[in-house]
Amino acid sequence: MLDGKKIGRFIAEKRRENGMTQQSLADRLSVSFQAVSKWENGTAYPNVELLYDLAEALAVSVDELLMGREQAKEGLSYSQAGVDIAYTDSIKRAMAESLKTEDRRVLNGIGAFASLYDIHFPKMREPVLYLKSEEPGSKQKLAMEYGYTESICHDMIHHLVNDIVVMGAKPLAVLDTIVCGKAEKDTITAFVRGISDACRENECSLVGGETSIQPAVIDAGLYVLTATIVGIGEKSAIIDGSAIREGDCVLAVASNGLHTNGYSLVRLLMEKWPQIKLEKVDGMTFIEQIMKPHRPYYKAVKDLFSKNCIHGMAHITGGGIEGNLSRVIPDGLCASIDLSKIRVLPIFRFIKTTGSITEEEMLRTFNCGVGFNLVVSPDKKDDVIRHVQNWYPCYEIGTIEKGDTRTAFHGRISWN
Repeated sequence: MLDGKKIGRFIAEKRRENGMTQQSLADRLSVSFQAVSKWENGTAYPNVELLYDLAEALAVSVDELLMGREQAKEGLSYSQAGVDIAYTDSIKRAMAESLKTEDRRVLNGIGAFASLYDIHFPKMREPVLYLKSEEPGSKQKLAMEYGYTESICHDMIHHLVNDIVVMGAKPLAVLDTIVCGKAEKDTITAFVRGISDACRENECSLVGGETSIQPAVIDAGLYVLTATIVGIGEKSAIIDGSAIREGDCVLAVASNGLHTNGYSLVRLLMEKWPQIKLEKVDGMTFIEQIMKPHRPYYKAVKDLFSKNCIHGMAHITGGGIEGNLSRVIPDGLCASIDLSKIRVLPIFRFIKTTGSITEEEMLRTFNCGVGFNLVVSPDKKDDVIRHVQNWYPCYEIGTIEKGDTRTAFHGRISWN
């Protein structure tokens, strides 16, 4: 049980040792002078949200603050090693709000050793689980630098969802992992809130995960995000490209920018030409353009799964159209792509021109405006285009022909 008088005396003692008045400590913590006075009198406790900042201001650990005394100098502690259990527990409590869900399949919440999810699907004859892990790549470094903390979470979840949707899955649940050198409550809670919101947007749930504090491995202020998604689908309805036939049409669904690929090249561009960061591209700054969150395509295509019109899908990530569409084209067939039909976004024109990048390199590194491909039967092409255009621009860019190269380009992109 906490001893309010003891904690109060300890706060007052450490405040004086650090040369602070009650008012200066109050100003640092953005609280009232009266609040500090009540803490020191032992008539009130600091709110749990303030514990870490108060301990930092007094140059003590949260554990020492709650004990009302310094720990023995000869004994080592987890706090001295950079991991404060009391503070991390307060972060977990803050996470709980973001993890609330109305999904009745989620059987427990934060605090359990593992997350429980009911996978009873009586309407499915042969249910298959779809599993995928992903991280937002080097875009997360730019996100932290330029203040896109929650936005990068949408990037990660949208990428994950797209990767299982291409095979006909319904997203169910996500587990996240946040690795950092120092736990910062505002940042971590923003991550969890962003991930949870992105899951809801894609009709699935964030059910749990892991926050790993590794002060000897990662510098303070750095974060590494990863997540794993589970989806479900009927075994007989798996979309893997095996239904693709000669004469099928290849459709492009528009991206809104880089999504989550090509950022190592973009960062090199920014190092060589730092002035481009604030240059305007299509009415937005360069930074705003490259930090647009990855588009999610689940809602645009999910109602087409039952219509037997989609023979194959590809999520256009690293490797571009050729590297990803080729993954679903059967042996003996080739997706013949007319590059002149691709509607290139202004940000890709800007990157190409600024860096004097070849067309071949652009197509290999970026999506160039095509975030998703659909391979459909020709008699259903117009219906599919009309349906998808309720969400995003969709148009034809190629056909399936006989061949051994899986994907072939002809024509040229209009970069003007």
